Amino acid sequence: MALSKITNASVADTAVHGRRNLIINGAMQVSQRGTSETGITTGKYANAPDRYLLGLGSAGTWTAAQSTDAPVGFSNSYRLDCTTADASLGGGDLLVFQQTIEGQNLQHLKKGTSSAESVTVSFYVKSNKTGTYIVELFDADNSRQISQAYTISSANTWEKKTLTYAGDTSGALNNDNGVSLYLVCWLAAGSAYSSGTLSTSWNAFTQADRAVGQVNLADSTDNDWSITGIQMEIGEQATPFEHRSFGDELAACQRYFTKNSSASAYQAFIPSGLTERQFYTFFPVSMRANPTLTTTFSTGSVTNTIIGTGEVKFVNSSSDFTISSWKADAEL
Repeated sequence: MALSKITNASVADTAVHGRRNLIINGAMQVSQRGTSETGITTGKYANAPDRYLLGLGSAGTWTAAQSTDAPVGFSNSYRLDCTTADASLGGGDLLVFQQTIEGQNLQHLKKGTSSAESVTVSFYVKSNKTGTYIVELFDADNSRQISQAYTISSANTWEKKTLTYAGDTSGALNNDNGVSLYLVCWLAAGSAYSSGTLSTSWNAFTQADRAVGQVNLADSTDNDWSITGIQMEIGEQATPFEHRSFGDELAACQRYFTKNSSASAYQAFIPSGLTERQFYTFFPVSMRANPTLTTTFSTGSVTNTIIGTGEVKFVNSSSDFTISSWKADAEL
């Protein structure tokens, strides 16, 4: 059997486009916190696909879930259902769906230089609520913003959307592990965010220009909204979605949040020759920063917890303890 020739062009294409998606968990595969949560009234990382923060301020009550309703080629989506409506939004009311990105992962955008790169955001979306929706990029390091609108044309139908954002020659992004860029999908926006002129080119932050024209997804308990296949990449055209293995996406998510198996229990007893009880656990990957740790004990407690980006040490100098669960959170 003859082997296909690998051309220089195909090698070059792989080198340029390999791991091109700046979004983590774009196909909604990973859902470490849980697969569904009801009664959401404030902003949070819900029990739904990892790395997506709900920003919510007095815009109804919601259920968030990892759904198996997805377009062809995908297995999951992130779904929001309105369970208590807010048909008349107050000025400061909002609902947004967003992901934050570390500055050190964005240096190739060349933001703040004359060579600043355009980026294209593409995704699949489905809702019964047709109309205009806004997707914003917000530069947290320099308080700059740009927004683009898309339209859901057909109710309850998966539609692919593509939005392109010009490169920004002002405001370099910090080269560190802090948040530099927000990708913000607007779903409801009070007048404080929608009473100006939509900022379709990069500008200094103006609150009223962020989500002009945005429909109110919170205006009925019949409303729902689902999204998957989110990709943000350099260039002015969308390429096919970069499907990554579940293991790759899980490891990327665990940089920001991880937990022990619910079936695990960790007992700490005094080792021979020592005077204190110690238990170490190692995180699957090095976390973005020293995480906030939440621990549940089935017996006893600890007198000291020493946390690093790669491990945590629990200590009790006088009594045994058993840890039934722990969660480590280093989200931006």
